[in-house]
Amino acid sequence: MELLKVDRVSKYFQTTGKKQDYCVFKDVSLAVIEKEFVAVLGHSGCGKSTLLNIIAGIDNATRGYVFLDAKEIVGPGLERMVVFQNFALMPWLTVFGNIRIAVKAAYPAWNRHQINEWVQKYVDMVGLTGAEGKHPSELSGGMKQRVGLARAFCVQPRILLLDEPFAQIDALTRGVIQEELVRMWFKTGITIFMVTHDVDEAILLSDRILLMSPGPDAKIMDEIHVGIPRPRGRATIIEHPSYYAVRNRIIKFLSQREEPKPARTMNLVA
Repeated sequence: MELLKVDRVSKYFQTTGKKQDYCVFKDVSLAVIEKEFVAVLGHSGCGKSTLLNIIAGIDNATRGYVFLDAKEIVGPGLERMVVFQNFALMPWLTVFGNIRIAVKAAYPAWNRHQINEWVQKYVDMVGLTGAEGKHPSELSGGMKQRVGLARAFCVQPRILLLDEPFAQIDALTRGVIQEELVRMWFKTGITIFMVTHDVDEAILLSDRILLMSPGPDAKIMDEIHVGIPRPRGRATIIEHPSYYAVRNRIIKFLSQREEPKPARTMNLVA
């Protein structure tokens, strides 16, 4: 069943002193089916995060439409939760408080006991039992992102939007949290749309990878179905016969971009 539909979406930014606005991406269309894990890959500046923000309703498209469950998206909503790379936690709230505020917003009719029980369920799910009373300043990057994932999953959104969620986490911790993300995805069945710059991460996590061309006027130029069976592990995925075929196809796409023009040499006088 089609859950998310992006229909001919374009995004332009006004540029000071220029006659023509800058087009980040143009006529982007895509669809995501329910319970699917889709990743978007592309060079910096192609508009991946801008596209995700438009789907989230925190930015507006210049042209085109976005639909969730066949209803047009016109602003933010709890049915679309976002996990950002910079964690976006409220520093004055504890781990428990950061998750609790989302639960209260999603389930306003619940009493305190119901809310606290539900929060604790997701604290335990992301492995933060015992850290409920800590503030973000006391947490590592990996722990902060666990809080972000718990806060997003606990409201049971229709789709989870991940904006390079592991970019600020060290490689060893990243692998552990990626495994936790997949475990939570299996357990909840929530659809996931992820923006990433990491080729191996996209292959490890997603069912389908969308490749965006460089901007300006970026487009979705290719689509790869990752046919590697689950469960997948970082150490074992490279042994699958399809792994290098998929990886090489992505690397080839990312390398086929216009070569940058040589920088103009400037002579500096002391």
